[in-house]
Amino acid sequence: MSNNRRHLANAVRVLSMDAVQKANSGHPGAPMGMADIAEVLWNDYLKHNPNNTKWSDRDRFILSNGHGSMLIYSLLHLSGYDLPMDEIKRFRQLHSRTPGHPEYGYAPGVETTTGPLGQGITNAVGMAIAERMLAGQFNKPGHEIVDHYTYVFHGDGCLMEGISHEACSLAGTLGLGKLILFWDDNGISIDGEVEGWFTDDTPARFESYGWQVIRNVNGHDADEIKAAIETARANTDQPTMICCKTIIGFGSPNKAGSHDCHGAALGDEECALVRKELGWEYEPFVIPEDVYAGWDAREKGAAAEAEWQARFDAYKAEYPELAAEFERRQAGELPANWQEGVKAWIDQLREEKPGWATRVASGKTIGAFAALLPELVGGSADLAPSNNTKWPEAVAFSKDTPEGNYVHYGVREFGMSHIMNGMVLHGGVIPFGGTFLMFSEYARNAIRMSALMKIGTIFLYTHDSIGLGEDGPTHQPVEQIATLRMIPRMHTWRPCDAVESAVAWKCAVERRDCPTTLVFTRQGLPCNEYTDEQVANIERGGYILSDCEGTPEVIIIATGSEVQLALAAQQELGDKKVRVVSMPCTERFDEQDDAYKESVLPSSVTARVAVEAGVTGFWAKYVGLNGKVIGIDTFGESAPAGELFKLFGITTEAVVAAVNEVA
Repeated sequence: MSNNRRHLANAVRVLSMDAVQKANSGHPGAPMGMADIAEVLWNDYLKHNPNNTKWSDRDRFILSNGHGSMLIYSLLHLSGYDLPMDEIKRFRQLHSRTPGHPEYGYAPGVETTTGPLGQGITNAVGMAIAERMLAGQFNKPGHEIVDHYTYVFHGDGCLMEGISHEACSLAGTLGLGKLILFWDDNGISIDGEVEGWFTDDTPARFESYGWQVIRNVNGHDADEIKAAIETARANTDQPTMICCKTIIGFGSPNKAGSHDCHGAALGDEECALVRKELGWEYEPFVIPEDVYAGWDAREKGAAAEAEWQARFDAYKAEYPELAAEFERRQAGELPANWQEGVKAWIDQLREEKPGWATRVASGKTIGAFAALLPELVGGSADLAPSNNTKWPEAVAFSKDTPEGNYVHYGVREFGMSHIMNGMVLHGGVIPFGGTFLMFSEYARNAIRMSALMKIGTIFLYTHDSIGLGEDGPTHQPVEQIATLRMIPRMHTWRPCDAVESAVAWKCAVERRDCPTTLVFTRQGLPCNEYTDEQVANIERGGYILSDCEGTPEVIIIATGSEVQLALAAQQELGDKKVRVVSMPCTERFDEQDDAYKESVLPSSVTARVAVEAGVTGFWAKYVGLNGKVIGIDTFGESAPAGELFKLFGITTEAVVAAVNEVA
């Protein structure tokens, strides 16, 4: 390795080491071990523009082993991003742009939040899918306007996590040739040498997935790294794993190669020895001008974007409509006919009043909205016929049909969910993916990550309660809806009929700054009559569906299939003034102004009953100490749905009895 290249890489090592030492917290080993790989990739191959972090055709770089976050912060600072040295010095401090793990939206150039191991790889698979899909939909002969790579750094921990198996298996099947992974094969994790608990033949595993695998690359030899990258980029039919043998904590005389440098500061004495070992003659946080000049990517990045812009202008001249569509989608703007088309569909449902299961209503709505929204990308974890996620005009995305807009994820709920997050982060598409509500449990961390990153992923769940029946308690969700509602920033919709389902879908599509879960029934449900005002108020999360004369004596609040129980109870309670409130999205209702919430749930009416086929504790905030909740606080049974609702007391009779008890 040339002295100059090693000198540039050493800047990353020392800057990472110093920041961890100043914070007295962090992981210096991975940045020090991967610095040589990063230097070659970032200086010779990575297409990016520090002046425009949102350039659509930039390469994506993901640090999946996000505990080594000082690696990416050093790279961003040195190459010219808006991440000044003061922020490096504030590593892991309150309100800094350099938190302990890379977090999307904090430092410019951080493409996704990483740290939960295996999830960065999975995001990257989603980004590579989005790149291939957009290329298939927009590129024309002689006009490659979508043409970029997704590069990932990851370690042993990412490979141990099950989600990496899910995502990488699918990536090989799909032939994502512009996805390149660098495995930091240093043999160390926080517990020590991984040979005691990780002896997989990793290269063979990835070859079995259909990947190109480049073995035994010296991660400290620039020529070997370059040769491997060239080989990876030459193969556009397969994703590539480059297996890089590295020394964790490279440059540390006493701690390199051991877990002692994995997750703790090296100490002042060892930092001084590292400087001596590397021949680094500068004080902490001092970078010489020749090093800055060697890393600075601003001029090269601006030239690369300008060259792309010239090519896009030529594309625009020949394909003006496609270019306009591409620009709209990259800007995240909805089509001009969106509102008009959505209204027409909802009006059609109001007129026809179909008695569909809400999963069927969702499927019909997907078809109607996909005709308006070409960026909508569907998918399911091997349950498309049950989830109703695949509409008739959908085209399966594959090696042979990269223009497709539907992904068959297979039985990979966790992988599907974080792949979708990666697609959202890439931009240009709006993905949704379905499974049974019970299996949201498999995907929980990916759902949480979408909320943490404030991105608009749409998670679709069907078979929402004991109402799914004979499959029994293993498949019958009880606590899932309540726990989804506990996720900050998440909106969880449980509509009661076809109209509410369509409105829920409208809100999910329009909510680009945070995720949405849509929860649907297996069983058919009648469609209610709606005024224009009620349809508008559905979007507010809760509204008066059926009212009484004057001030109500009691309010029944319900969601989903149980709205029909509330309406039936209201009819039976003809001698009482009963208001029925449908609350398909409690989070959205909570966001409304006090005046609206008071108009729906007046504080003077303390006699309240809530009914939902799930755990009851959630509803105390709406019914108060004097209210009653009809629900289920145990697990279900295997039997037809009708028998189960009777067995667990989720019936009209139970609602009537509860109303009589509170009022």
